[in-house]
Amino acid sequence: MTTVDQLLTGSVAPLGPRGVPSGIGKQAVAGRLFLGREGLASDVQGDRKHHGGPDKALHHYAFDHYAYWIETIGEREVLRRPGAFGENLSTRGMTEDNTAIGDIFRFGGAVIQVSQGRQPCWKLNARFDVADMSSQVQRTGFTGWYYRVIEEGSVEAGDELRLEDRVSPDWTIRRTWRVLYVDTMNLDALAEMAGLAHLPDGWRGYARKRLETRKVEDWTRRLQGTD
Repeated sequence: MTTVDQLLTGSVAPLGPRGVPSGIGKQAVAGRLFLGREGLASDVQGDRKHHGGPDKALHHYAFDHYAYWIETIGEREVLRRPGAFGENLSTRGMTEDNTAIGDIFRFGGAVIQVSQGRQPCWKLNARFDVADMSSQVQRTGFTGWYYRVIEEGSVEAGDELRLEDRVSPDWTIRRTWRVLYVDTMNLDALAEMAGLAHLPDGWRGYARKRLETRKVEDWTRRLQGTD
């Protein structure tokens, strides 16, 4: 069991020098909120093409990583409290190393399932005012992860995440990160990943395409561009 220290939501606001609409800025909220298939009541996204949706209903980021980022990029206002990475759930003790694709948790009155890791994008560069922040997040594997909602219900900070089932314990968030970004042409791992039924089709698609083309996709636009 892990206690959710803070539950966070955000509204759309201009981000960076171009004022791109974004919901990455999250603030802690008190009291119970309804958690539906698309996420928390009052939480919004500025770019529905790349953010939100049933497989990205909740974003979880380990507060454990904040000390690393403060040491690495220096003090930032956004790092003084949870919400810096656009997370909805902030905890201590759960990380990419001990959380796996398909893990099912009872969370308050809801049931949620780990769906995928977070693919960092250029908006982190603007959020932290660090030109390569998205690339740093990708390199470290400190990405956080997403949940889909299996059963809707009300939740609040202080509720516990109670593990109910592990359907693919070998496929931790760290392992999927390694296959996507480090050991990128491990054909056996890619074939296994392509067949992981509870991994979203987009991620399985990366594995299938690499198996077909023997090439790794270009990450430049996601990390540095305007996607």
